[in-house]
Amino acid sequence: MAQLAIAVLIVIIGSAICSGTEVALLSLPLLKARQLAQNRNPATVALLAIREKVNRPIASIVILNNVFNIVGSFVVSRIAAGLFGNVMLGVFSGLLTFLIILFAEIVPKTVGERYAEQFGLLVAIPVRSLTWLMTPIILVLERLTAPLVQGNQRPVTNEAEIKLLAMLGYQEGLIEDDEAELIQKVFRMNDIAAEDIMTPRVAITYIQGGQSLESAQQEIMQSQHSRIIVTGEELDEVLGVALKAELLAALVQGRGQDPVTSCMRQARYIPATERSDKLLKTFQTAREHLMVVVDEYGGVSGVVTLEDVLEVLIGEIVDETDRNVDLQALARQRRRRLLQRQGFQTDLKRH
Repeated sequence: MAQLAIAVLIVIIGSAICSGTEVALLSLPLLKARQLAQNRNPATVALLAIREKVNRPIASIVILNNVFNIVGSFVVSRIAAGLFGNVMLGVFSGLLTFLIILFAEIVPKTVGERYAEQFGLLVAIPVRSLTWLMTPIILVLERLTAPLVQGNQRPVTNEAEIKLLAMLGYQEGLIEDDEAELIQKVFRMNDIAAEDIMTPRVAITYIQGGQSLESAQQEIMQSQHSRIIVTGEELDEVLGVALKAELLAALVQGRGQDPVTSCMRQARYIPATERSDKLLKTFQTAREHLMVVVDEYGGVSGVVTLEDVLEVLIGEIVDETDRNVDLQALARQRRRRLLQRQGFQTDLKRH
């Protein structure tokens, strides 16, 4: 009887360890394993190696689990057959099946999923050793199953999952509400184009480059913008961009007869369809704060600033010089008044 009890314990404990290990390794996210491995501990490094190439370790665990379940059950049945009659043997087999289901499957898998990190670190090094020992068997199995498992590898995560994790982290109090909101806005950047955040052409402040600084003095001083577009005869003929501070400095220095173009710098152009995330990188690379937005025909649609892009992330930025907070709303009002002066009755809304 003692021999039977030992055999049953070996089967249940061995199978339970395999079941718990399998679930723990599959439940631990790869990103978490990479984070743990930063301390260079042997267990964490081994765990990361397993998670990065999990197929062979899991195959090793499954093989060992089946050895316990099949071979162990066979041995237990042989021992039990010599101790019990036919009726008692049937009862014992049913009881053994119940114990295996409960204590070798359900309980260890639940524990492995709940304590995946601790369980994974505990078994990482033994699993690597087991995988190395079973490599010849696994190679044969991989050859046999290769036609069935070929296909593209799934990504570690995706945008929707990260958004969901941010929302769940906020709901559980792990991250602040402003942090969760910022994460959501970061992913919106590639959905927002330059035309969605630019100052439309009807609201652009510009001066003609051919006139003198003295004649343009009033326009310069009334501008609420630190950068002013310099044009030719038409707005679509952009010559460059001038800093308001440099224009005023030139006037103070007595250079009122110089043309406006003497104080301007080269303008940079971007298409109206340029995404906000790429636009932010362009601003950083070019070390510019304003760019001219052009449509598919090369006409000026508006201007976009670094501040406009940052407002996608952190909301409206208003300083003490801003008289109009929403320049796109101002542009729509100007367009409505223009159409009404031309005899059109309109109830234009945002397009």
